[in-house]
Order: sequence, then structure tokens, then C-alpha cells
Amino acid sequence: MKLYMTPGSCSTGIHILLEELDLVFEAHLVNLMAGDHTTPEYLAINPKATIPTLVRNDGSALTEFQAIAYWLARSYPKAKLLPGDPDGDARVIELIDYVVGTLHGQGFARIFTTDKFAANAADFEAVKAQGLDIVNRAFAVVNGSLPPQGYAAGAFSIADAALFYVEFWADKTGVALPERCLAHYRLMLARPVVRRVLLEEGYRVD
Repeated sequence: MKLYMTPGSCSTGIHILLEELDLVFEAHLVNLMAGDHTTPEYLAINPKATIPTLVRNDGSALTEFQAIAYWLARSYPKAKLLPGDPDGDARVIELIDYVVGTLHGQGFARIFTTDKFAANAADFEAVKAQGLDIVNRAFAVVNGSLPPQGYAAGAFSIADAALFYVEFWADKTGVALPERCLAHYRLMLARPVVRRVLLEEGYRVD
């Protein structure tokens, strides 16, 4: 398989899951700043021009964090990356969708890609402030849904990989995490695979 990824991005969550499953794959770096995602070669693989993209062994490409994470969990059930019961699975998907759609898509996106939300540079600071407000309110919601300790669904699941990448962004941008989110982030940082992935992606692990 081939993972098209950008270090420190949402694709880090998928990278973690692939390593947790001990799967053999090739990592292909996509430099978003350089516009690699808009080249004809990449668009032929993923016409959405997004990351991550997972090209599977049959040559088919799968996009969107939620879809890739779900496919990995269902394809390798022995790893138990989903709780396995309807309510548990639904709660995991609920959390992932909120992380990707709200924390990432509405909050951090305004902070990282401000120009996509405002045509006038004079509005950039207001857009970033709005993004930060969305991020803080969303983390408060997630915090209320997490257990006092441990992983999001009790045992490690695909939800933890999703939540980790936005917690990582918060850490790197100086956003204070609420108590349970911070405990979750520290728990993930202590996980050997997570530490290895961060090192592979060029980040120091203290």
C-alpha cells in the first residue's frame, strides 16, 4: 500500500493506525505548501487534491480520514480498532466526525488556511480569532465526552488517532487543552507507536 501524507497533518493519524497494525506500506510525502496536491500526477490519484490518500494493494485509492480509518479497522478486526458493538462503533464515528468536521474543518482550518475563509487580508485576524473560538468550544465538548482517564472508547481505537492529531496541533500552536483532552494527549504521546511516528515525521519527542 501507499500512503500519501504530509508530516504533522491529519495524515499523521492514519500513519499511526498503519503502524499500529504493523502493515507494510510506502510513505509518499505531499508538500502542500509547494502545491504537490494540485499536480496532474497527484490529481490522477486523488482528484479532491486532499490528504491523506491510501492506495491499497488492488491499486484503488481511498480518501477522507474517516473512510480510511474505518476501512483499516474493518479490514483488520483482530486489532480491535473499533469497539465491535453498534453503539460503541457509532460513538467512535461520532467523535471522529466531530474532530474532522468541526475541530479541523471549521476551527483549525481558519487558523492554518485563513485565506480560504477571507478574500481581504484585513479580515484575516478576525477569521483566525473565529477559528480559535471554534477550536476552544469544540475541545470543551470533546472534553465532556471523554472518560476521566484512558482512551476515548475505553480501549485504543481509530477515534484516538483522530483526536490525537488535533491535540498535537493544539500543542504546537499554544492552544490550551482542557483536562481530559490533555490527559488523553499525554497518554497517546506515551504510546510507542505514536512516538515512533512523530520521530519518523521529523518531530522531537520529549
